[in-house]
Amino acid sequence: MSGTGTEADAVPAGPGGGGGAGRRAAVLGSPIAHSLSPVLHRAAYAELGLEGWTYGRFEVAEDGIGPFLEKAAADGDWAGLSLTMPLKRAVIPLLDGIGDTAASVEAVNTVVFAGGGRLLGENTDIPGMVAALRERGAGSVPGAAVLGAGATASSALAALARVCTGEVTAYVRSRERAEEMRGWGERLGVPVTTADWSRAREALTAPLVIATTPAGATDDLAGDVPGRPGILFDVLYEPWPTPLAAAWAGRGGRVVGGLDLLVHQAVLQVELMTGCSPAPLAAMRAAGEAALAGRAGAGRAG
Repeated sequence: MSGTGTEADAVPAGPGGGGGAGRRAAVLGSPIAHSLSPVLHRAAYAELGLEGWTYGRFEVAEDGIGPFLEKAAADGDWAGLSLTMPLKRAVIPLLDGIGDTAASVEAVNTVVFAGGGRLLGENTDIPGMVAALRERGAGSVPGAAVLGAGATASSALAALARVCTGEVTAYVRSRERAEEMRGWGERLGVPVTTADWSRAREALTAPLVIATTPAGATDDLAGDVPGRPGILFDVLYEPWPTPLAAAWAGRGGRVVGGLDLLVHQAVLQVELMTGCSPAPLAAMRAAGEAALAGRAGAGRAG
């Protein structure tokens, strides 16, 4: 689906609609119905006392991002946008400028409506990932392994450039993906070696393991968690815990989850869009945890 659409609880009906006395923001992507961003941002607005601010959720495919930005810019009351796949790279040619972090991985997850009608892009995934790691005591590690080689994996390498002092091994499923990861490593200044996915069990002995794969992809590794594991960063947040994360915690290892990443990157988005700093991390995390618990309860009830 391209263009704009709304969920049932999105307050305005898309760019061009009345936004009230406050400002407007939203998350765009396709699919988008699962996104927790509205829960997190609305919790921040409530905690910060930003009356009249609204945060919606819109189904927008690649061919719809241009028209959406055009209408939003003309409307005049938009503060910012959060972007998910498939828009993180598609939006770049439509912006007036992007930050260095976004440029380093060619991915924008945040658009800010700046003065003079300018549209500026940033990437809060990478500093959010670093903040989530540091919160769990992983501010510096001697080596790391990355499971997977998609868009999140390149962000993981950018984060590792800030926290890893040694070599990174990426476990991938094809020669093409291996070449891509080595290329990202060279670009980001991270020494990257690659190994075939068939050897992924070897990754679990690394001081830090970052799992960037879709749901189910690492389930078969849960039985191979070592007796004294290091730190696991599993970027998934639903369903949670993943079998790998559960096994890791069961062996006494430290686990950083996808909700940690989601909250930390959203904190930075709120600060960029509202100008209010610091954003209320604790309130946003509590709202996210409650929303996930509600979904899990509804699933069991169904």
